[in-house]
Amino acid sequence: MGQDMNLYVSHDNRVRGQGVTIAVIDDGLEIGHPDLAANIRPGSRDVLNNDDDPTPDNPNDAHGTSVAGIAAAVGWNDIGVRGVAPYAGLKGFNWLKYQSMGAWLLSHGEAENTADVRVFNQSYGASTMVPVKYDLNNLNTALKEQSYERVTRESHSGLGSIFVKSAGNSYQSFRMTFDQTLGNTRILPGDYYDSQRVGPANHGLPMQDSNITSDNANFWNLVVSAVNANGVRSSYSSVGSNVFVSAPGGEYGTASPAMITTDISGCDAGYNTVNRLTNGLHGGNQMDPLCDYNGVMNGTSSAAPNTSGAVAMIMSANPDLNWRDIKHILASTATKIDPDHPGVNLTFTDSNQAEMTYSAIPGWQTNAAGYDFHNFYGFGRVNIDDAVAMAQTYPDALPPLTISPWYRITATNDIPDADLAGTVSNYQQASDFVVEAVQVKVDIDHERVHDLAIELVSPSGTRSVILSPRSGLVGQSVNENVRGFEQQLLLSNHFYGESAQGRWQLVVRDTNQAVSHWLAEPNNQQPLLFSQQNNTQDGVLKSWDIRFFGHQG
Repeated sequence: MGQDMNLYVSHDNRVRGQGVTIAVIDDGLEIGHPDLAANIRPGSRDVLNNDDDPTPDNPNDAHGTSVAGIAAAVGWNDIGVRGVAPYAGLKGFNWLKYQSMGAWLLSHGEAENTADVRVFNQSYGASTMVPVKYDLNNLNTALKEQSYERVTRESHSGLGSIFVKSAGNSYQSFRMTFDQTLGNTRILPGDYYDSQRVGPANHGLPMQDSNITSDNANFWNLVVSAVNANGVRSSYSSVGSNVFVSAPGGEYGTASPAMITTDISGCDAGYNTVNRLTNGLHGGNQMDPLCDYNGVMNGTSSAAPNTSGAVAMIMSANPDLNWRDIKHILASTATKIDPDHPGVNLTFTDSNQAEMTYSAIPGWQTNAAGYDFHNFYGFGRVNIDDAVAMAQTYPDALPPLTISPWYRITATNDIPDADLAGTVSNYQQASDFVVEAVQVKVDIDHERVHDLAIELVSPSGTRSVILSPRSGLVGQSVNENVRGFEQQLLLSNHFYGESAQGRWQLVVRDTNQAVSHWLAEPNNQQPLLFSQQNNTQDGVLKSWDIRFFGHQG
């Protein structure tokens, strides 16, 4: 078996995504592209110009067209490429060009345009330098949460839809796209790194945990990390306990392969043009004289449509499956890749000047229900042939979804500085049901939150790192209004299939007493080094909330 998603048998058996429509929510979609047009369905929308053709006006807006080709470029037409689900339908929405709440609702399932859509591909995301409160008193946040849930659970006569979401590309660095001011410091658009860019930068840990943004910690989003042609995490891929599965995203198409997919047609627009020689495969050679294809597509933006195509294949194999059955199939059939990966250990000097080693990202763990899980890969890389085979012989649907209320635990526990033991707070869950996912919200007072590691431990002893330490949350020491976490939303899929009953533990550790140094590379400016002093006092775990998603056993 090669380093791919294994779909040859399914295609050969004529399971090809027929009967399923995928919405590509992006910067646009060239609906007339010769390798996409036959799969385009009515109902695309240009929310910027208020018409039905989302073909980009800007020649650089080729991202959505490349995403669409990975998911569902037309197959067996004697040209170009073939998508994962080559008979699936496609619709395009250029929400990224006009990000109003109305445009979001239209493109994410709350309009007649998307009534036939069962898969929503979201190859987008944002980085943050400061924690962001998950505030359901905010109208937009509440509307999104309600809409995600309604479309997921109620559309298609209760079979529902699936929202596929990219995990992010911020393992090595993160990018700010707009000016902001934190205290007296102006944060400029550009790339932000750990200052030690030799050896294992940032101690080998991600600059941004995928779990840090609420869209990625949302139960209704199926979050996907990226792997490369060697079957290991793509160098850029964000990771976290919120990742459900992984899928091919490639590297950069120079020293290591990227993805090959559709591009804006012609040599004057898109990734592959007469003026760009960076297209790793094509670059103006004889293979693509019309410049219709892109040989350097990568990122979790590619892993997401690979997964969207896979979901369409499963739906096509068994149209009666509901959204939770499909997720269950993905978790049950995923391939355990990079099986010997040890995780990431962090060595630090504690407050007593002793050297400590902390398992900041564990390696593969088998939970109490028998599911293998890794924060890099979720349950593993998508395996389409096995998933399709399971779909075709699937027994009865899972029992109805149970969502517990939020349970509040008041802690007021000190978090000692640079202390491996950290602090522990307990919650006793009385009722017994099967866990599908767990969400946590934390309230922590701390002057330098990127020192913190947060874990959730189940009654069965499964240990899930729900926020890895040394993340790029570097703004709080220069902004007196940002101190610690307030209602920070975090998600774990690690406990899938376990019993909810018993004692749950939240563990918070401070892993650093040294000065932290960060490197900023603002656009078109000299790099800037800025530092953060250690917190002057211990932090406090003030309270935390927990809720469960699952079903009766």
